[in-house]
Amino acid sequence: MKISYNWLKNYIDIEMPPEELADVLTSLGLEVEGRETKEQVPGSLAGVITGEVLSCAPHPHADKLHLTQVSIGEEAPLQIVCGAPNVAAGQKVLVATIGTELSFSSGEKVTIKRAKIRGEESFGMICAENELGIGTSHEGIMVLPPDTPVGMSAKDYLGLEEDTVFEIGLTPNRIDGASHIGVARDLAAWSSARDGVLSCRLPSVDAFKPGNALGVAVAVEAPQGAPRYAGLTLEGIRVGPSPEWLQGRLRSMGLKPINNVVDITNFVLHETGQPLHAFDRACIEGDMVKVRYAVEGEKFVTLDGAERLLSSQDLMICHAVAPMCMAGILGGLRSGVTEQTTSIFLESAYFNPVTIRKTSKRHGLKTDASFRFERGADPDMVPYALMRAALLLKEVAGAKIVDAPVDIYPHPAASAEVMLEWEPLFTLMGVRIEKSTVKTILQGLECVTLAESDTSIIVRIPRYRVDVTRACDLAEEVLRIWGYNQVELPKRVSASVASVPKPDPEQLRADMENLLAHNGFHEIMCNSLCPADWYESLSAFPQERLVRLLNPLSSDLNAMRQTLILGGLEVIAYNMNRQQYNLRLFETGHVYAFDADKQEQGLKAYNESPRLAIWMTGSADQQPWRQAACPTHFFNLKGYLEKLLGRYGISLFDLECSQAFGDIFSEGLQYTLNGKVLACMGVVQKKLLHRFGVKQEVYAAELCPELLLKTLKGKKITCAELPRYPEVRRDLALVVDEAVSYDQLRRIACRCERRLLTRVGLFDVYRGDRLAPGKKQYALSFVLQDAEKTLTDKEVDALMSRLLAAFEKEAGAVLR
Repeated sequence: MKISYNWLKNYIDIEMPPEELADVLTSLGLEVEGRETKEQVPGSLAGVITGEVLSCAPHPHADKLHLTQVSIGEEAPLQIVCGAPNVAAGQKVLVATIGTELSFSSGEKVTIKRAKIRGEESFGMICAENELGIGTSHEGIMVLPPDTPVGMSAKDYLGLEEDTVFEIGLTPNRIDGASHIGVARDLAAWSSARDGVLSCRLPSVDAFKPGNALGVAVAVEAPQGAPRYAGLTLEGIRVGPSPEWLQGRLRSMGLKPINNVVDITNFVLHETGQPLHAFDRACIEGDMVKVRYAVEGEKFVTLDGAERLLSSQDLMICHAVAPMCMAGILGGLRSGVTEQTTSIFLESAYFNPVTIRKTSKRHGLKTDASFRFERGADPDMVPYALMRAALLLKEVAGAKIVDAPVDIYPHPAASAEVMLEWEPLFTLMGVRIEKSTVKTILQGLECVTLAESDTSIIVRIPRYRVDVTRACDLAEEVLRIWGYNQVELPKRVSASVASVPKPDPEQLRADMENLLAHNGFHEIMCNSLCPADWYESLSAFPQERLVRLLNPLSSDLNAMRQTLILGGLEVIAYNMNRQQYNLRLFETGHVYAFDADKQEQGLKAYNESPRLAIWMTGSADQQPWRQAACPTHFFNLKGYLEKLLGRYGISLFDLECSQAFGDIFSEGLQYTLNGKVLACMGVVQKKLLHRFGVKQEVYAAELCPELLLKTLKGKKITCAELPRYPEVRRDLALVVDEAVSYDQLRRIACRCERRLLTRVGLFDVYRGDRLAPGKKQYALSFVLQDAEKTLTDKEVDALMSRLLAAFEKEAGAVLR
């Protein structure tokens, strides 16, 4: 939400600079997330000064140029070459001095430099309107009145404004602060706890005089959806561009001016927080406005040109025949104000927040109006905003008020009444302050005292504070205004520390993230919401197991992710489109799944579990200057997965290995522990890469930290002294069938010799003409070591014979 510093000063006399005001607003809970300085003219014409043309003579070498001497209030005049046909001696002008940066009305930017034009030096420029960016005229230089002082900055002479716009991160409960008057009220309350010099003032509407003619009739057929509905008919309107002051206010909010009628409704919205809507009276059939719920399946074309299928729960503003507007959200295409509009029906209402929120989500529409209505607008602001807008329309559009305002409010909303007990208040605040100070703050918050005693006070809460209903809410308000920073910390702070599970899941996650970050990986964070289309035709993650959203914001965010891998591919595509081809990425997050077999068990049918994903693509390292870059390979990723699991004492060889799911990986491995998948990794399918727009190979892995954590709980850490006796290595070249894997041979070796065999390695694989069809050769290394003595050749040979016999028997291996 944006708040303009200059606009805010219309409602409260603040003298503090914007920087200090930002700190105050943040302390009040209206956190300032950013500040932007807006200038009426870019650069505020710094370096442009009023001057007087002392002399003007023809340029000696150019027919259409003039050689002038211009005084800008300094000792010596400036010589300036000017090509304007209307320049003459005695004129008061605006002069851009050397070094000045000008932004032309056309958008072109120019820096004024010392120049030599046709042999004559020029030390500046006499400016036209378009060269200063304050107009479009370029017929000649801008000539000022004769009494203009010389040497005055253009900013001061033209009265150019500078404004600071605050970007406020408004929390959902503070909708009362979603306007300039709302912020001014908070500042006045803040002042009441200090010097009390600031007060919030609302623009007067005393000049409002109702008409006595017949206007548009109103019928509220859905009072539960529109507890308060007001309207006013105006005529004699001249639709056209808004005055400059109004356009400036809207631009400061990031809005584009449309016309004077629509701009006034937007102005009042940001001034008071009350949304308004203007209907072209000529489009209101029967001269009757009805507030009703839509007919199920009824069609309606909104202002954005989209045809929407309505629900019977959608509140609509209609004429005698058909809908004109989605109440509190968006107008219709055929009932809005146009250049031909001369009479309007102006709406100001308080709509049920739940009704507006549900319709907004159902149709995926978010507007400034729905933002306020669904959080709870102020019903008391309805008539004031209506009269305020009517007076402004009289001023800027020549409107005439036809009738008295229609205000249908059958059941006025009750204000909350809260009893605040003094001792519980001070205990909750953590500080004891004077009761008189609390009363002053409550008065500044526009709370009305109903009763008071030595132990408590009862106050009525203003209706615009929809979030204050309990004593604890009011205590928070008092402390917020008094100042959190004024609460002193005690000398001793005690805290109860909750027991931390061992091993700690958060510590495990942080350790894994740090290990990857230290190895050159960059962390990414993807949205847990994703398109359901991602999982189309994926057997590994079928669409039937998707957790779908009932009211998705869009079709791109209509399901919860089942795997982290697909979101990472989207990130890789995004980076590749920006010439980043060598990527190492990781993400920790949650995945979600639905089990239809458990649907009758309620929430037990839904599963949420943590995952860690890793992606590698492009070059394995930065390109060295002496050789070509080495592309990332499957085994680079496998190495990092081994390192990650090895950090916790788990070897991939201790896990059961099988082929990974084929619709994700073209080549891949899946590691299971006790029948559950601990990790999977592989080369991502080219078909899948094509769907995400990735044009190079990607290697990905996904790990289940939850299963890893369970494994660590039962794992004991042991230590032993370093071996004092040497290790022995022996190699075997074995010819085996293609179906035999290295993992099978390694497991056979480990079963055959548990005490002396410390490592098994594969250092070569051969397939060729010298082997029979369907055969391959594995070259294996075996490292043997005895912790108590040096192994003899006889012992080693005997062990190797046992290993060879086991290979022959269990795997059909033949020594080559």
